Amino acid sequence: MLDPGVLAFARGALPAPPARVLEVGAGAGELATALREGGYDVTAIDPGAGDGTGVERLALIDATGTYDAAIAVVSLHHVEPLEASCDHLAELIAPGGVLAIDELDIARYDERATTWWLHQRRAAGDDEDHDPASILQKMRDHIHPLDAVRAALEPHFRLGEPVRGPYLHRWHLPPGLRDTEERLIGDGRLPATGARLVGIRRP
Repeated sequence: MLDPGVLAFARGALPAPPARVLEVGAGAGELATALREGGYDVTAIDPGAGDGTGVERLALIDATGTYDAAIAVVSLHHVEPLEASCDHLAELIAPGGVLAIDELDIARYDERATTWWLHQRRAAGDDEDHDPASILQKMRDHIHPLDAVRAALEPHFRLGEPVRGPYLHRWHLPPGLRDTEERLIGDGRLPATGARLVGIRRP
């Protein structure tokens, strides 16, 4: 299910329709569908795309075309090879074009975050047999840190500062937990693991 905050971020960051937009790591295509319904010309790619989703089964490094903008929602931390993929992404976006990024920042994940997340999963009836430390280590072993993603993009894009906020409520949890997560972040009891930033393609 498409998170309303993600769609609001996309519509606020992207140029007005009918801009041509590349969505990187589009998953099941919910955001691409919503943007198309809003008048955007969207090419959505994901190497794990399923049939009938409107998403091309394609890695970023293999994408083609020229775009006014790109959006990547919780996907750039997975791309391999990172630097070459970000170099290629820059080649796809016209100078002055927009790159909108919605990410998790694994450097801000800690055992408080994974403990709270596991508690919510178990409360919803899921049989999670992992412990917080093992989940955290597994994520750190296979996810690029946000700083590494930014470093790979900065030669090509003028990047704004990340806007920090909640993310855990979107990660395989039942709806309705955003307000709780935000309150706990405000109280200092959970880290703000989400980060959104916008870049402009350098000439």
